[in-house]
Amino acid sequence: MKTEKRYLLPDDYMADPSAHVFNGKVYIYPSHDWESGVPENDNGDHFNMEDYHVLSTEDIMHGEVKDHGMVLSVKDIPWAGRQLWDCDVAEKDGKYYMYFPLKDKNDIFHIGVAVSDKPEGPFIPQPDPIRGSYSIDVAVFRDDNGSYYMYFGGIWGGQLQRYRDNKAVENPSLPASGEPALPARVARISDDMLQFAEEPHPVVVVDENGKPLTADDPHRFFEASWMHKYNGKYYFSYSTGDTHLLCYAVGDNPYGPFVYQGVILTPVVGWTTHHCILEYKGKWYLFHHDSAPSGGKTWLRSLKVCELQYDENGKITTINGTDE
Repeated sequence: MKTEKRYLLPDDYMADPSAHVFNGKVYIYPSHDWESGVPENDNGDHFNMEDYHVLSTEDIMHGEVKDHGMVLSVKDIPWAGRQLWDCDVAEKDGKYYMYFPLKDKNDIFHIGVAVSDKPEGPFIPQPDPIRGSYSIDVAVFRDDNGSYYMYFGGIWGGQLQRYRDNKAVENPSLPASGEPALPARVARISDDMLQFAEEPHPVVVVDENGKPLTADDPHRFFEASWMHKYNGKYYFSYSTGDTHLLCYAVGDNPYGPFVYQGVILTPVVGWTTHHCILEYKGKWYLFHHDSAPSGGKTWLRSLKVCELQYDENGKITTINGTDE
């Protein structure tokens, strides 16, 4: 059975969506692709994004999607080098906090914070990145007790392989075949929403026997973390990168471990994908992207959305990435 999908903003190239419900509306925070002329390579230099826009809608599948315009630019960030990749936004006490990865002037990714009084921005950046932050692909989750957690990390161009125990290493490398895969990271956010409240922890995905997924497992973590809760369980979802899947694992707390469950989305047109999962008006939705409208150019991606289904056991129904 085909799943209805929608391109959310067909007149512009945007990707890496994070979506939340604020004030009764769905707000979408994507990265913003453009044809910068940077050659494609495994370091991701061709993803040369320079700014963020904010989108909103009150009808995900069929209503108007409003582009609120540019809300933050590289040139506005004091510590900026280049490459504003994915971002996410959280609300606390009437303030909105945008978390974004950005390379500093030494070409090292850190995570910055920008603040606004409105979900549609504009966002004013803090003068420095979060202390102890690194890598990319930020997702912020608010638990039922009011605590906020940041999930992050991506290998290859995302630089996660450069770190062990939250410290940079001189000779970065990837785990060998059969060794445990590099995990994402999670850290509780401080009460003022501007720093980590603790050292980041590994987000370990294990098989049904409790053994961590290995580096050669096609379902292991690569990038693009997301966290949501369904029927009291914590659903950690992520991209497998070079194996082109969106997968998920389930745990009993925000730190895991998370037991691998299955594939959410099969490969799309384009090298990989990045997603978020949102409940709105009693339905669940998967936001993601592909490169079909640009003819398969990985650096010119377009936002898509479709409904997400669970079975009676809480398993997510797999969606065909190229099925319209």
